[in-house]
Amino acid sequence: MSMFHSMNTTASALTAQRLRMDIISSNMANVDSTRSINGETYRRKMVVLAPKEGSFSSLLNKAMGTAGSQTAGNGVKVTKIKEDETPFKMVYDPEHPDADPATGYVEYPNVDPLREMVDLISATRSYEANVTVFNASKGMMMKALEIGK
Repeated sequence: MSMFHSMNTTASALTAQRLRMDIISSNMANVDSTRSINGETYRRKMVVLAPKEGSFSSLLNKAMGTAGSQTAGNGVKVTKIKEDETPFKMVYDPEHPDADPATGYVEYPNVDPLREMVDLISATRSYEANVTVFNASKGMMMKALEIGK
């Protein structure tokens, strides 16, 4: 394991959480959009994260020494950005330009601002925790370099 392994792992988490915050911001920006560029209603997007290498159970077994040498995880990666398949919100507004002429209902995105704010708080806290880990690693490396003085 290299000296910078913990920093690389933390950097991958910072990148993933930053993308998560960007997707949440996009969802919030489109909460009242009834039509996108392609003419369809906006669907809520979600970030799917996975470990860069191996599963949690395999890493746990390695750490416990029950399956080969001890190694740490290699961070996290974004596997995909998927769309939420929950139904759109239907609002009766026959005067709206995007209303269905037959029924008078308008399709609004399936974005719940409360859920988005909870996800944003979670992503922000994860980002802050990883910044703290990164700074702690940097501090330990600086102290190790000072030993040689």
